[in-house]
Amino acid sequence: MAYVSLLHRPLIAMVLSASLVACTTDVLAPSARVDSGARVSAIVPVRTDARPRQEMAAAYPSGEPIAASSGNVVTANPGMLTGGDLPMIDSQPMPAAETQTASAVPITIPPEGVNMDAMLGVQPVVGLAEEQSNEIAEGNASQPVVAGIGEDSVHQLGGSPGRAPASDPNLGYDPDLPPLTPERSSAEEAKKPRYIERQRSVRPTQEPQQVAFLPRVRNPMSAPEFTGEVPRSEIACRQRLKKLGVVFRDVPRISNGPSCGIDYPIELGGLSGGIAVKPAVTLNCQVTEAFAKWVKYELAPSSRYRYWSGVKTIKPLGGYSCRTMNSRRGNPMSEHARGNAIDVGKFVLKNGKEIDVRRKGFFAFRERGLLKAVRSDSCKYFNTVLGPGSDPFHKDHFHFDLRTRKSGYRHCD
Repeated sequence: MAYVSLLHRPLIAMVLSASLVACTTDVLAPSARVDSGARVSAIVPVRTDARPRQEMAAAYPSGEPIAASSGNVVTANPGMLTGGDLPMIDSQPMPAAETQTASAVPITIPPEGVNMDAMLGVQPVVGLAEEQSNEIAEGNASQPVVAGIGEDSVHQLGGSPGRAPASDPNLGYDPDLPPLTPERSSAEEAKKPRYIERQRSVRPTQEPQQVAFLPRVRNPMSAPEFTGEVPRSEIACRQRLKKLGVVFRDVPRISNGPSCGIDYPIELGGLSGGIAVKPAVTLNCQVTEAFAKWVKYELAPSSRYRYWSGVKTIKPLGGYSCRTMNSRRGNPMSEHARGNAIDVGKFVLKNGKEIDVRRKGFFAFRERGLLKAVRSDSCKYFNTVLGPGSDPFHKDHFHFDLRTRKSGYRHCD
């Protein structure tokens, strides 16, 4: 018995495997070839009944289920093949004729579009642009609206800005007065058309065109514009002149074009120690201060040292003068044109001695010494000093000025 049981075991395994293979080969089949190397993507069931669809539709016109030999139930759908009834949904068959009729009815869209607000019974929403356009059309706009911009005929659209609707019968009347009577209101309405016609007949007058001019930009390198108010620097300069004992007075502004003039001129009439300046000369305050310091600290002590007498009078030959250097055509403008230079021709001492600036002879030792001191000492206060021997134009006077040079050079000759 034990031997027979050992033989039955492999036979039973072979029978079971054969049955499984027979069942699977009848029902399942690969959707692609395996031996060609293609990848098998899915396994689908294969009907055992291989009759054509036309035969199935003829045999089962009502769409009854077909029982396959493998036990699987396949529902035939003749309606889809022959134009019959559609497949059942939730056990409720739908006639194909109704479906075709519903799908065949065309949908008509009105030209103005589908008005969903009217279909739903909702009041339409008026946008801001539409509301403003309605106000302009009725003449009720709060701001002026014009047309024809960029053209010759520019005109206002609608009524005047901020004007109320013309339907108000009491428009333009004082609220303190009684309301209009019907007779008076009708009379006013009768006058309105004639007023409108008269308004239209009047041709608008063309107003002169106004042009906006931009202010001219001033050159930053040019001199500051004169305002008439004395600057602080000029006030401080005059205060220093008073401390030096200078006798002067302010004179009106001198303006002779862009190259000549003094904004805040003064007239020099005397210096410290009772020294007179005759004739009086017109200068600017800066060169006057330099001249006053030189006379007080250099010229007066030098004359007392050599002549035992102080200076009584200084006789200048020129101050402000609108001219070029050396009065020659083509030369740059002189410092005299700005009142920034003074020429001196003679000194008169208190003992009556008159010292001419012209070159002295060999035996005029004291005069030559004084004029030499004038030339050397004045260079401490002025930027340019010219005199006898410098050139033929300065043979009879000394020239002192405060010309500014970029290098800071002082010319003393």
